[in-house]
Amino acid sequence: METTGCGTAIITPFRADGSIDEPALTALVNWQIESGIDFLVACGSTGEAATLDEGEWLHAIQVVIEAAAGRVPVWGGCTHNCTRTLLEQAALLKRVHGLSAVLSANPYYNKPTQEGQYQHFLALARAVDPLPVCVYNVPGRTGSNLEPATVARLAAAAPNIQAIKEASGRVTQMAELVRLLPHGFRVFSGDDNLALAAIAVGGHGLISVASNELPKEVTRMVRDALSNNWAEARELEAQYATLFEANFWESNPGPVKTVMSLMGWCSDHVRLPLVPPTAATRARLEKLAGELGLLKSAPSPATYRA
Repeated sequence: METTGCGTAIITPFRADGSIDEPALTALVNWQIESGIDFLVACGSTGEAATLDEGEWLHAIQVVIEAAAGRVPVWGGCTHNCTRTLLEQAALLKRVHGLSAVLSANPYYNKPTQEGQYQHFLALARAVDPLPVCVYNVPGRTGSNLEPATVARLAAAAPNIQAIKEASGRVTQMAELVRLLPHGFRVFSGDDNLALAAIAVGGHGLISVASNELPKEVTRMVRDALSNNWAEARELEAQYATLFEANFWESNPGPVKTVMSLMGWCSDHVRLPLVPPTAATRARLEKLAGELGLLKSAPSPATYRA
């Protein structure tokens, strides 16, 4: 896999009736690409894939691919805690023309052993081959940590497992991944606030929530770090550190959708069991967005609609 840099885990905008807002999603993709983002990840956890039905999930990924039109790579999320169901979904995803890679998180709730996770991801890799696979370690959401030694086993057993989105919050685990995995295997931070730390120990970039709101700035931060322009990277990190945290003041993607709504990009609608942030959190988000200039400088979404 050659992809490095900053990828946006893009939100899935909904209309007031709960349906996918395709024009808003298309506009977001166009703005992201024009702002310089390196790649897009559709239907991850920030994209609320867990509450999309199968048809909506495929449609949302296709909308992102069609809007991107080959300008940047597009990865599609494909996660399930039943391996058999995951493979059924993988068969559908493999038929989607223009997809660059598959991102799949640990099986949630079951809390499988390392061997169970190994067999699960290996089955997925074989099902989507030759599409590249990025495994996604997010124990805070799934209840299971994917250990570096298991990732190394997977990389050795399945050549198309070529990347990991590492969101354990452990910089030592990121460093171990870089040390154990072969040259060319990509290690991406899954946490905005640990992106620079991940790159400092040899990581290759960030899959970001905050780049939904700040695609140009977060991409520049990541590229500065990858180019060893650490003073500039740290300055950007310091400027936006509170936003990185704010996006998780309540369950993701509630806060980021609220900010995107305040910027005029989409509604703040999320699907149950998620609910919009409380009035108090919304007020805090609006104050922060104003202080960061997000509301005053927000471009017109109409400019980016197809």
